[in-house]
Amino acid sequence: MEEIGFESKILHTPFEKKDAYNSLSMPVYYTAAYEFDTAEAMEEAFCGRTTDHAYSRITNPTVQYFEDRIQAITGALSVTAFNSGMAAISNMLMTIASSGCNIITSPHLFGNTYSMMKSTLGDFNVETRFCDLTNLKETENAIDENTCAIFLEVITNPQMEVADLKALASICHKKGIPLIADTTILPFHIFKAKDFGVDIEIVSSTKYISGGATSLGGLVLDYGTFDWNKSKKLSGMSKQYGNKTFTAKLRKEIHRNLGAYMTPQAAYMQTLGLETMEVRFNRQASTCLDLAERIKSLDGIERVNYTGLKDNPYYKLSTEQFGSKPGAMFTFDLTSRDACFSFMNKLKLIRRATNLFDNKTLAIHPASTIFGTFTEEQRKSMDISQKTIRLSVGLESAHDLYNDIKQALAR
Repeated sequence: MEEIGFESKILHTPFEKKDAYNSLSMPVYYTAAYEFDTAEAMEEAFCGRTTDHAYSRITNPTVQYFEDRIQAITGALSVTAFNSGMAAISNMLMTIASSGCNIITSPHLFGNTYSMMKSTLGDFNVETRFCDLTNLKETENAIDENTCAIFLEVITNPQMEVADLKALASICHKKGIPLIADTTILPFHIFKAKDFGVDIEIVSSTKYISGGATSLGGLVLDYGTFDWNKSKKLSGMSKQYGNKTFTAKLRKEIHRNLGAYMTPQAAYMQTLGLETMEVRFNRQASTCLDLAERIKSLDGIERVNYTGLKDNPYYKLSTEQFGSKPGAMFTFDLTSRDACFSFMNKLKLIRRATNLFDNKTLAIHPASTIFGTFTEEQRKSMDISQKTIRLSVGLESAHDLYNDIKQALAR
């Protein structure tokens, strides 16, 4: 039989061990510890010489099965599941960064990611160099012998900026540093990170994967494509672990010590959500494009920002990298902050809430919420406008969503 496709791999990834009751769904192993037959078997497990589970802060059968499914559909060398997207980012950064190094990134980052890099890592003497990643010359010039990675969001939230990933990957690999990308805004069947030179992929599985905001989660995918002998921090380990060096550092030390592994209940819900992800996304993305095109002509809307629109400055590059439906989120600008608040207060169907890719459509004013604790100067440097509304499109009909937006704009 020929190799099965993406949809079938999600549904038919086998369990590591046969279930005692032949369950079609991986059971929830809500346990902290596991019994061993002998002291010798216990030693082997705790020292990592077998795949037996020892303690659920480190590995768990339900979480492992979720990781196995993600690995099967992405072709990643390894997948590690965490209890949030920010936990995935922080564990990744603690794996690659050390005092005295620097990370190249864009100022166009999600608020907590920006804060993590600017403030939290700064306290540990890790420098973050913010530059325009769409300017390849500026980006390359920012790299020096202490640079440990380039990090970016493939479509920035909420600025909707798109960088040339293959060009950035070329720069990274010429300079001997990994390219690390947060791809949360796009599901795996739309964007295959490895094909664009991404070495480490970060995903907030809270979004598309969870199946309608059922649970929190984050993923770190290591594609095994980077030569870690070129890393100042990890070169010593690379002699033993080769292309598995990043995974070894992450799994054997960082995630164990920080204690942010995904819970089995979240893994169970996200495994179920994964099964319907493609169907839900196709509906959401189609509605998103339709809605973005339709509201452009409404009075009171100054601009609609979605890279799937032909008049968007990133349309060509976005289409080349992500296809015709680049996610289920767009932003639009009204005339002022007051207009945004008035609009949101009049919404009847669309929910006023944070999060992305819930089954329900969600609206938020990023400047006063996600970036609300930033100074106005910081917001300007990050291109966060007081006039912007972010819309995460759910499973409602485009007609109903359009009518809600239209009535909320009415004076």
